[in-house]
Amino acid sequence: MGFRLSVSLRVNPIACVGHGMCAELLPELIQLDPWGYPILSSPTVPRPLADHARRAVQACPALALLIEETAGKHR
Repeated sequence: MGFRLSVSLRVNPIACVGHGMCAELLPELIQLDPWGYPILSSPTVPRPLADHARRAVQACPALALLIEETAGKHR
């Protein structure tokens, strides 16, 4: 039995000012509402998109996009 890393995204709505950079960098998981604020299609990040999600988090000028990585048991 091994460990698998689970990656999820979160938006801090208080910190977000609607730059929209996250949606440009990760359109597979993030769309913008009519005012330019991000809406996550799912908080869970598929493994192939994990590096893209990390880049989107690092690029957020307001530091409003957060990533959480947790290790879980895998059979």
